[in-house]
Amino acid sequence: MPTTTMRRLAAVMAAAGLGLTAACTAGGDQSGGGPAADEKQTIEVWHGWSAPHEVKAFQDAVAGFGKSHPNITVKLVKGQTDERITNAIRGGNPPDVVSSFTTDSVGQWCKSGAWQNLAPYIAKSKLDLDQFPPAVQQYTQYKGTRCAMPLLADAYGLYYNKGLMKGEEPPRTMGELTTLAKKLTRRDPDGTIKVAGFMPSVQYYEHQVQHLAPQFGAKWLTGDGRANFAGDPAFTAYLKWNRSLIDWYGYDNVKEFLRSMGQEFESSNPFEKGKVAMAIDGEWRTKFIQEEAPKLDYGTAPAPVSDDRASTYGGGFITGTVIGVPRGAKHAQAAWEFVHYLTTDTGALVTFANALGNVPSTIPALSSPKLTLPPQFRTFLDVFKNPNSSTTPPTPNGNDYIVRFEKFTQDEWEPGKVGDLGPALTKLDTEVDDALKLAGG
Repeated sequence: MPTTTMRRLAAVMAAAGLGLTAACTAGGDQSGGGPAADEKQTIEVWHGWSAPHEVKAFQDAVAGFGKSHPNITVKLVKGQTDERITNAIRGGNPPDVVSSFTTDSVGQWCKSGAWQNLAPYIAKSKLDLDQFPPAVQQYTQYKGTRCAMPLLADAYGLYYNKGLMKGEEPPRTMGELTTLAKKLTRRDPDGTIKVAGFMPSVQYYEHQVQHLAPQFGAKWLTGDGRANFAGDPAFTAYLKWNRSLIDWYGYDNVKEFLRSMGQEFESSNPFEKGKVAMAIDGEWRTKFIQEEAPKLDYGTAPAPVSDDRASTYGGGFITGTVIGVPRGAKHAQAAWEFVHYLTTDTGALVTFANALGNVPSTIPALSSPKLTLPPQFRTFLDVFKNPNSSTTPPTPNGNDYIVRFEKFTQDEWEPGKVGDLGPALTKLDTEVDDALKLAGG
């Protein structure tokens, strides 16, 4: 969802502090007490959506809850950030339900108890977690403590310009992608990139490391929760592929192309303008194209995988919005009823997904005939439920390990400043592990 992506940077910057401050939370009922769910009461729900169409979409999704729970009045408060939520919890005066655009802080919230453990509620409601794909179940818990439920989801795949492809099929492997990227690239006489077949740099919008490295089979953390950059050859494979295509373009030409790009969520987006033939992006791009480039003839497909993993083609990176009950909620029982409804009711999820152009987060909702999204959206529904899809695992200090790897790739690897990759990745592992230890990981 565009709101997720635009606010992700702010969430990353705040990540290190959220869990630590939340650990000092005081006050309020921490056991899930308060009035019984069938008593007359008002619950307060904080969410981050703020644009008029987003706010209306949330209101429409919530409308059915009032019909099934007429004794519970819902007060919606829009435009709330993770920082405001954390401060309210720490101050002992949180709302009853909180929602976040990022999964990066789930490890902190679960570990500190800032968001309540939902296991007792889930057991009492006899909720079947298998209605959520495995990767979704992963990003809503930390070390067995499930403190969040998934709301809507983002799935990533390959967008391709049919006119520029000239009948070529979308690539299924990174080898095919590389060959096709070179074939489709057009340059000016001085070597400047006029049309990029595929831009491998992590500075190109959604071509971030967490969206591409897993397609090589990269596992971010070891079984005991330590950094895995030097130990997993998939990271080396990803980095070498990244540099080989950048070197083919010429690093200076890549920098010049990146400088020429417009904003990601504007009609100047180079894919929408026909300046990029293929790009990795989220499902929300279909809605932007409808509004900003309705004449664009394009298709979608799963993101390519490394050649040695061809049998896993069909999966991709997934993430999403999370929702939960904060520690100190005064109407925790009713809050859970709301969370349960909003995250599992097919009608509510489909209403929300249609309005925002996002993936509904349960398997039953994926097949709803009431989904009214464009044909190209089908790819992302399939990626979302594919068993080969993955996400970034939660840690006590958010996605610090992702931030460090992305910075290394952007500032040191892509410019050609690293001679021997092995020692550089070992050093990065040490830095990540030291940061995890400081965070209590």
